[in-house]
Amino acid sequence: MSKVKTYQILTEKKTYSRFQDFSMLVKFRLTMMVVISSQLAYAVAAYGGIDMTVFIFLSIGGFFVTCAANTLNQVLERDYDAFMERTKDRPLAAKRMKVSDAVMFAGILSLIGVSALAFINPLTGLLGTLSMIIYAFIYTPLKRVSTVSVGIGAIPGALPVLIGCTAYSGTITLLGLLLFCIQFLWQFPHFWAIGYLAFDDYQKAGYKLLPESNGQIDRKVGLHSFIYALLLIVCVFLLVNVPEISAAGILVCAVLSAIYSGYSLNFYVKHDRISARKLMFSSFFYLPLVLIALLVM
Repeated sequence: MSKVKTYQILTEKKTYSRFQDFSMLVKFRLTMMVVISSQLAYAVAAYGGIDMTVFIFLSIGGFFVTCAANTLNQVLERDYDAFMERTKDRPLAAKRMKVSDAVMFAGILSLIGVSALAFINPLTGLLGTLSMIIYAFIYTPLKRVSTVSVGIGAIPGALPVLIGCTAYSGTITLLGLLLFCIQFLWQFPHFWAIGYLAFDDYQKAGYKLLPESNGQIDRKVGLHSFIYALLLIVCVFLLVNVPEISAAGILVCAVLSAIYSGYSLNFYVKHDRISARKLMFSSFFYLPLVLIALLVM
């Protein structure tokens, strides 16, 4: 290969369509995961009595509120995203989109999303608003200050399942609280595994998301992952207090939680990229499988 061609490849910038830019801006795949978890929680809470009108408004509201939160997150982090390999091509970080346009877009999304959730009932609308505010305006700036941000970020991360339950009941139930606790605890091993793999990138941007010791990731992050994963088993067995949840569903969820705990323990023992990657991939399957097991069994 000639030097000219090599130089062209190294200096060539990726081009993105407007649709791709907006998809990255709202973190489409992440948003869909959030919406699906809320939908599944609603279906579990409804015990088969799904109201399609509520289901549609929950889906629309959850989608737009999550898109708004993700957009605001990128508005606030645009300068730091430019330092990280996995985020430097985002439309705001790469300056392909105006900040004012993104802010206006987020405003429209939040208005539609919150209105759709509030149409279901006031509590669902309130929780949707709270989720967006905590994620965008508390968790996002706190990421550069303290590792406490991980716990704060886990709150809006767990609210979708609670929102799904309140969309059905109009109130906070034991089922909703337990599903919230399960999704809350699940996030710690999930996020720490991702954070371990992307540690160098996070350091470039100045994010303080993982405990450090002498500039290296503290080995205790694996131990903490294991502890949080074990607590999932406790939460799963507390579902016996919800009459509509079957023993078979609880048993399957307990097995899934035990497997997740095993991957977390492996991460603690080996403390390497391979064990972190295995934990990360197991986390992608854990939550939807738990919700599906509770739904169909």
